[in-house]
Amino acid sequence: VQLQAYGGGLVQAGGFLRLSCAASVRTFGSLTVGWFRQAPGKGREFVASIRRNGDNTDYPDSVKGRFTISRDNAKNTVYLQMNSLKPEDTAVYYCAARYSVSYSDTSRSYDYWGHGTQVTVSS
Repeated sequence: VQLQAYGGGLVQAGGFLRLSCAASVRTFGSLTVGWFRQAPGKGREFVASIRRNGDNTDYPDSVKGRFTISRDNAKNTVYLQMNSLKPEDTAVYYCAARYSVSYSDTSRSYDYWGHGTQVTVSS
């Protein structure tokens, strides 16, 4: 499973970005996909996850109501719509995947990782 995250950039506080995670695998529909982020000097933080059918999503309180994860299995792609961005959202964002139907907000539970994409929110 190869994952490629893209769509990061520089945005002002209050702005929005949409990240994409494209997977090169035939079994994309069997994957639970998550987004994590890592700010300088900090650990990797869970941001969102979406399960196989796309109906079940999970978010931490820090992004709930501002971020939305979705998927298009026909395009082997998961999206992270980020609205009302704050400077504290600045980080490298990673997408990750696992062959499991269950929810997980722990990075070590994910087996496949893409390279990150930088998101910078200016105040």
